Amino acid sequence: AQLQESGPGLVKPSQTLSLTCAVSGDSITSPGYYWSWIRQPPGEDLEWLGYIAYSGSVYYSPVFSSRVTISRDNAKNAMYLQMNSLKPEDTAVYYCAGRATAVVRTTKDDYEYWGQGTQVTVSS
Repeated sequence: AQLQESGPGLVKPSQTLSLTCAVSGDSITSPGYYWSWIRQPPGEDLEWLGYIAYSGSVYYSPVFSSRVTISRDNAKNAMYLQMNSLKPEDTAVYYCAGRATAVVRTTKDDYEYWGQGTQVTVSS
C-alpha cells in the first residue's frame, strides 16, 4: 500500500489540527491491519499517537488521548487525525503508517507501510 498524508501546514495555537491519510493499493479494512498516526518533533524521537484497526476500533496513546481523535472513511479508503488545543510543541512532521499487528512500535522499520509525512507548524 501507499500512504499519503495531507494537511494545512500552519495552524495557530489553540486551534484544531485535521490531517488526512489517503491509502491506496490496499484497503484500510484489510483483516489484521492497524493504521497509526505517528509524529516527529524537530530534534526529537518518533511519537506514536494512536491507531485505528481494520475493525474500526481505535486505541490512543495515554499521552495524547485527551486531545486526539482518529477516524476513517471506508468509501474513501482514508483515515483522519484530529488534534485539538494545539500548542507550539505540537510542531512536527506527522506520518501515517500501517502494520499487521496491534503491538505499538515507534520505529519506522517496524511498519510495512509508511507515508512521506506532512509538516505541521503551530505558530501565531
